[in-house]
Amino acid sequence: MTTTTAGIVFILSLVVALVAAYRPLGDYLYRVVSGDRQSRVERGVYRLVGVNPAAEQTWGVYARGVLAFSAVSILFLYAFQRLQHHLPLSLGFAGVVPHGAWNTAVSFVTNTNWQWYSGESTMGHLVQMAGLAVQNFVSAAVGIAVAVALVRGFARSRTGELGNFWVDLTRIALRVLLPIAVLGALALMLGGVVQNLSGGTDVSTLTGGAQHLTGGPVASQEAIKELGTNGGGFYNANSAHPFENPTSWTNWIEIFLILVIPFSLPRLFGRMVGQNRQGYAIAAVMAILALASVALTNVFELTGSGTVPRAVGAALEGKEIRFDVSNSATFAAATTLTSTGAVNSFHDSFTALGGMMTLGNMMLGEVAPGGVGSGLYGLLILAVITVFVAGLMVGRTPEYLGKKIGSREIKFASMYFLVTPALVLIGTAAAFATGHNSTALNVGPHGLSEVLYAFTSASNNNGSAFAGITVNTPWWNVTLGLCMLIGRFLPIIFVLALAGSLARQQPTPASEGTLPTHRPLFVGMVVGVTVILVALTFLPALALGPLAEGV
Repeated sequence: MTTTTAGIVFILSLVVALVAAYRPLGDYLYRVVSGDRQSRVERGVYRLVGVNPAAEQTWGVYARGVLAFSAVSILFLYAFQRLQHHLPLSLGFAGVVPHGAWNTAVSFVTNTNWQWYSGESTMGHLVQMAGLAVQNFVSAAVGIAVAVALVRGFARSRTGELGNFWVDLTRIALRVLLPIAVLGALALMLGGVVQNLSGGTDVSTLTGGAQHLTGGPVASQEAIKELGTNGGGFYNANSAHPFENPTSWTNWIEIFLILVIPFSLPRLFGRMVGQNRQGYAIAAVMAILALASVALTNVFELTGSGTVPRAVGAALEGKEIRFDVSNSATFAAATTLTSTGAVNSFHDSFTALGGMMTLGNMMLGEVAPGGVGSGLYGLLILAVITVFVAGLMVGRTPEYLGKKIGSREIKFASMYFLVTPALVLIGTAAAFATGHNSTALNVGPHGLSEVLYAFTSASNNNGSAFAGITVNTPWWNVTLGLCMLIGRFLPIIFVLALAGSLARQQPTPASEGTLPTHRPLFVGMVVGVTVILVALTFLPALALGPLAEGV
């Protein structure tokens, strides 16, 4: 079997698995967020934080819950790192420097997991398990909760209530992310990923059982980070390290875990708005963008320009031979199409156009399928913009799922879309204006790409890097931390404000002039609007970086 054929089989098997999981997992997610049953553990959590689970919240209260929880998490994680040398299981490591602790605390709480450090030589076991691994769960749960709140805005009418953030957060973490992470950790261990605390020792020899399955630094953190579409890793080489990703089979599992929840969330959307076909339309947009990206990334890496790639038949530099070029390209596309950031090859070594694809995936807003929750609400924002554009074209008030998209709604949607491009372009310009681009390994177009990639990754809460740039300086840690913080929470505020505005509306009955939003025409329009908006925003920067290098 040729490399190309093996790559096609690999991709097709992923597609089949994701299609098979779409309905059962989506239906399960729907039951989790819509049910009234409370487990004993959940009731204990509500009593501990003083929450009435029966009380609903307006968008403002819901947003304050998200921001308060995240602010406390940042402060706790910052203190955890600074004081780790006074804590048990520190492995003798000193406390993390202030600018590094700030960057890491913001990174993990925003679901970015950008790492300026080598995990195995900077963080002790307690910080890894009780700090970073916990945020792998709850930061992902926050994203899903916000997406659910937006869907409630479409599904409800004449009310200002969007649910209860604390209930959504608790249910998603305990009923969805935790059990699937356990299963994922078991699958990865069966594939050869180590589960240890240090020195290759199996955690069961230390605990007498598997009770640390969700706390150990390697197999369980690998499952958690992929499932929550988080980057980061215990080892600096990330998913290229044989302890974290030893075989093509574990590589397949990790990509599946990256994609399965984001691709299943449109089913939840369809169930909640009472029209499954609306979920299929959103899933179709995700699938079209994702398959196009995976195909192009594979083509650019398998037929890479340059003397050496052409001589050997593919661009092999920076890739693990046990995965081959195609599996590495597919992983790279999946990790940048979502807010994952995990890597099994060095994106800095990709061909110029292959590297451009990883950049472009993030510039799309990571909506194909995007991060857990953030991909769905990002694509729904683009759907709102699409129906607004369509309404202007035919001269009538745009509507989406019976809700009018007026000036208030489109302002929230537009502000959401403008936040991350502004952070990316201003941050990149500031790096060059202040001379901090000198930490990039390369000069010329590729050096620009390295700096542009760093700000694109941080602002879109991805976490991957071109790996050719040194960012362990106060300026880079503080600046990228601000991009991660603003790029996460300002869009969330606009999403929840839009949800509140939609929920207060009275539904408008469909008429002959209503644009059907479940048909192929609408799917194509959303794909077109997404690509055009990104091209208009980022094409000049791409022309100076990867496109210039490719030419």
